[in-house]
Amino acid sequence: MPATRTTPPIAVSLGDPAGIGPEIIAEAWTMISAVRRGGAHLPPFYVAGGAQVLAGAVASRGLNVPLIAISHPQAAAAAFVNGLPVLGALDGAYTPGVPSRGGAALALASLTQAVRAVVAGAASALVTAPIAKARLAEVGFAHPGQTEFVAEACGIAAQDAVMMLAGPHLRSVPLTVHVALAAVPGLITQGLILRRARIIAAALRRDFGIPSPRIAVAALNPHAGEDGRMGQEDAAVIAPAIAALRAEGIDASGPHPADALFTPRARATYDVALCMYHDQALIPIKALDFDEGVNVTLGLPVVRTSPDHGTAFAIAGKKLADPGALCAALRMAGECAARRAAVR
Repeated sequence: MPATRTTPPIAVSLGDPAGIGPEIIAEAWTMISAVRRGGAHLPPFYVAGGAQVLAGAVASRGLNVPLIAISHPQAAAAAFVNGLPVLGALDGAYTPGVPSRGGAALALASLTQAVRAVVAGAASALVTAPIAKARLAEVGFAHPGQTEFVAEACGIAAQDAVMMLAGPHLRSVPLTVHVALAAVPGLITQGLILRRARIIAAALRRDFGIPSPRIAVAALNPHAGEDGRMGQEDAAVIAPAIAALRAEGIDASGPHPADALFTPRARATYDVALCMYHDQALIPIKALDFDEGVNVTLGLPVVRTSPDHGTAFAIAGKKLADPGALCAALRMAGECAARRAAVR
């Protein structure tokens, strides 16, 4: 769905300045500005701070990206035609591959500024560049990740901010996320499955324009437990939850054995896979769509996306980072924001 002329810009947080975030942001401007000049309806974006960091990244990448200082988000649209808009005075040194406390503080300040803009409605969506959680913790970041930080700023409980990984070939959601594999069976409940699936169905209708989303629910155990011979969770917990979802009118199916759920033929039968644990959801999306994978947060009153990769300190500043996932995150953020704006 095309963005309208009045759609506010997308706010982009800098990410850790020692990672690949600054350089792929700069490269994304060259790609998206070219697409916009070709007539595509993509909203402009601006970066929350980091002009000096971005300048260093531009130089290291050998890009021709003018940086344009703006004083408010509304100025981004006019500036975007001529260069990459950068909002505010937040800044630091560009030290690719060498993370620091100062860099973490800049990443947190940029994230905070960008989140405030989207919550206030000054930005139509939020795209977050990769951060290093351990480094952020050193400067007082108390959240497990950016998702929980954004959820709190929106007044949403962390458990209602659902991570979906989306690419051209697959959408997948992990029911449990950053927990030890040994803890997963005890965390899977009918209530959690119902809560996550309802949020997924509502978000796919609202943000992705899918009127009747098809949710394929993965089994926890091999062969979906094989009638209890390899675990009771699939029959005792997952199957009853699926039945309850279907009774509510949600098109849920399963539990499907995970070893066959991600084949091309199987993927054609559903819109999203609800998986039981982190790697069950992330391995297939990274195998299929690594350079175009987008992390989308469902269940928020704002649109938030992020590239589905980390800071990649080891290749920062070496002209090796692929901006594809960030470009995909920007495109998806713009499309979702436009769908929301169209129904207001």
